[in-house]
Amino acid sequence: MSLNVSPELLAKAEAGKVEQDEFLKCVAESLPFAWAMVTRLVEEMESADAETVQNTLVPETEEEWGQMFRMFSSDSMRNAIQDHFGVRLAFQNCCKPAVFKKDAEDAYQRFVSPEAQLLNQDPTLLNC
Repeated sequence: MSLNVSPELLAKAEAGKVEQDEFLKCVAESLPFAWAMVTRLVEEMESADAETVQNTLVPETEEEWGQMFRMFSSDSMRNAIQDHFGVRLAFQNCCKPAVFKKDAEDAYQRFVSPEAQLLNQDPTLLNC
């Protein structure tokens, strides 16, 4: 499972009545490493007044890797997080996500380009 869903939240989902803040709380509590990483990147971007910040810290455990994969592979989680923080997220590989200001279209397009993906390859990350 990607998330630890309480019976109460599951009942709300079955009734089609989950609020975004409830969903985000579930994501943050279920994926604390990934949530903290995104929060840190957003804070770094805001404090530096930059248009983008990329993660450079490699997860140390399988659990941390898994949290990154689960968060970034879920459209619903990614969309809710983007709305919550007012940013765009992109995921180049298992340890290189980035946050972008919503209007940083050029930086975003460079990051998600085939060229950037090819230049980002590292033989030590083949199994990530």
